[in-house]
Amino acid sequence: MEQRSGDVLHLRDLRADCGSCFGLCCVALPFAASSDFAVDKPAGKPCGNLRDDFRCGIHTRLRDTGFTGCTVYDCFGAGQKVSQVTFGGRNWRTGGREHARRMFDVFPVVRQLHELLWYLTETLTLRAARPVHADVRRMLDETEKLTGRTAQELAELDVAAHRQRVNELLLRTSELMRAGAGRKKNRRNADLIGARLKGADLSRANLRGAYLIAADLTGADLRGADLIGADLRDTDLTDADLTGAFFLTQPQLNAARGSAGTRLPTSVTRPGHWAA
Repeated sequence: MEQRSGDVLHLRDLRADCGSCFGLCCVALPFAASSDFAVDKPAGKPCGNLRDDFRCGIHTRLRDTGFTGCTVYDCFGAGQKVSQVTFGGRNWRTGGREHARRMFDVFPVVRQLHELLWYLTETLTLRAARPVHADVRRMLDETEKLTGRTAQELAELDVAAHRQRVNELLLRTSELMRAGAGRKKNRRNADLIGARLKGADLSRANLRGAYLIAADLTGADLRGADLIGADLRDTDLTDADLTGAFFLTQPQLNAARGSAGTRLPTSVTRPGHWAA
């Protein structure tokens, strides 16, 4: 995806920089023993694999050691923002218990805001969405300013209300992008778990929030589809065409399966674990 000059942010600014973060996702967030995680861990407790330098001790072996869930997570750059800006480089280990608690409370809030920044920034790259670009730029600026608030202000922020306002713009964007797609292409929130959709024509389809877990989309046409919030865990995207699909994030793609023949929008990268 090409970024036009003059945009407030670049999508590359909304990618995780683990070297500038204090391992917040490895501490602040909880996880339960499952196919995604090998052990239980409550929120606020450091993962047993987190090293003293805030790096993961099994980063290159996450999938082999039962931590697939870690490989499909992305903070959209919230980790480094909270670590280096909100808390000025003071980490949770040396700042004291109250400092750590506040940091862990704020991280999920900023993560949500950064995800919204991703969608808004992407919208500004979509030519068909030009009628809403002015409103999107204003909302982008407002959202970015929210991420710069103090820890106390962020903890008290009504993120759900702000998400609703952003979502109104994203819905308008989707309508503009998929104009003329027809009612049959509306699969919003559809239960497509395990669905056999090999070679299906889903071009310009509304797949917002669709459950595509373990669905077979081999060779499917997903060009120009709205994939915001679609659950792509274990979805087979082998040789599928996602050219021009929008609101697709790296975590969604990392959770799916694909091949060298899978065609992707330029906003995301081909996961390393996909078949060659």
